[in-house]
Amino acid sequence: MAPPPASAVADAMNGPRSAPRESQTNVDIMAVTKGFHWPWFIALVFAVSGVLMAAGALVWQTYEGLGVAGYQAPVFWGVYIITFVFWIGIGHAGTLISAILFLFRAKWRNAINRGAETMTVFAVLTAALFPLIHIGRLWKFYYLLPYPNQRYLWVNFKSPLLWDVFAVNTYLTISVLFFIVGLIPDIAIARDRAVGWKKVVYTIAAAGWQGTGKQWKAHNRTILHLSGIATPLVLSVHSIVSWDFAMSIVPGWHATIFAPYFVAGAIFGGFAMVIVVMVPVRRIFRLERYITDYHFENMSRFILFTSIICGYAYLAEYFIAWYSGVEAEQTSFWLRAFGPYWFSTWCMIIFNVVFPQLLWFKKLRTNVPFLFVLCFFINLGMWFERYVIIITSLSREYIPAAWGLYIPSTVELMVLVGSFCWFSMFFLLFLKMFPIIAISEVKELEIHAREPGHGGAH
Repeated sequence: MAPPPASAVADAMNGPRSAPRESQTNVDIMAVTKGFHWPWFIALVFAVSGVLMAAGALVWQTYEGLGVAGYQAPVFWGVYIITFVFWIGIGHAGTLISAILFLFRAKWRNAINRGAETMTVFAVLTAALFPLIHIGRLWKFYYLLPYPNQRYLWVNFKSPLLWDVFAVNTYLTISVLFFIVGLIPDIAIARDRAVGWKKVVYTIAAAGWQGTGKQWKAHNRTILHLSGIATPLVLSVHSIVSWDFAMSIVPGWHATIFAPYFVAGAIFGGFAMVIVVMVPVRRIFRLERYITDYHFENMSRFILFTSIICGYAYLAEYFIAWYSGVEAEQTSFWLRAFGPYWFSTWCMIIFNVVFPQLLWFKKLRTNVPFLFVLCFFINLGMWFERYVIIITSLSREYIPAAWGLYIPSTVELMVLVGSFCWFSMFFLLFLKMFPIIAISEVKELEIHAREPGHGGAH
């Protein structure tokens, strides 16, 4: 059956001008932005408190110097760089769900893509803070950027650290554009329901959207083009981040497997974070009709698949270290499992490889409380993965006389906790301002599901 014309879909989505009552989908999803919810308020108070705590720690570090961060020879990359890589990885699920699954016409993405896109934007913004925190003198950040200056200083274009600057900024730009363009039709719905100052804000943000067939055609074409641009970024951005390590000769880092290994890990952790943030949203705001067990099952399959890839990468690392016959490599990986950082390594393996194998069972793939707990531990395991990669290799390089032991300082741990609070604060504020589910896309599925001869859609 031929799809309905764009004008018909637009009219069905926006409703007749004289409609006696509003679509129930509009009411249910926009209800998240209305009223007062105690769980939301308590979470926001904790998030803001955590941000203030981290800000205080950062002020203290700026005053005293990076010595309070626990850096000591030979480890000068610590919690800050670990957390930077972690948050960049978290931001990958949103682009995968919104762009790649859009190109493959996976309709099940429609109920979760807005939450994933929101998570992506705020995760990348959180990650972008850590290079600035890591350099200690925040006001010197402009040295990271290539620009003409009177001192004839120029950046090193051969350094993967500079590649990070371009990759992360490109990824952030495309993610924000994708996010904003997708929001416009839903902002128009919010505009038509709002009063007072909110109506003014929504009217400006809606950019003149009226839901005409011409506008829908331009909107869909823009989403398609942005999806095509964003898709290679899923592979390139975390590949470039992995080259921060792989381009060096540090034992445990100099490996060609790092790019696919990091990309798979990013998708793995990103999907887990989507579940961690969307399960409470679904429960607190009663969105079970829109975010169903079917969505969680599909995300669980991605988690299981990427967990297997991560497990293969861990095994390949150990095998190549043994097979190479290079003593420094063999020692590095032996100390990962049985040295001073053994706890982090085994947490990484158990949380990222062993526990996700439970998802082979369908009952567990649709058990929402189980998925929430599992994905929490997966994200913990992914943070430990970056800890293992960075700390174990830097603290045990070629010369035993330069070996050291890294212990995170209180300041670093406070900033780490503050980063999660920073991310949560923006996510919680977004919940009360804009629809967390893409109303227009969910309604499009409902329209097609009502067509004669259609078997239904999720």
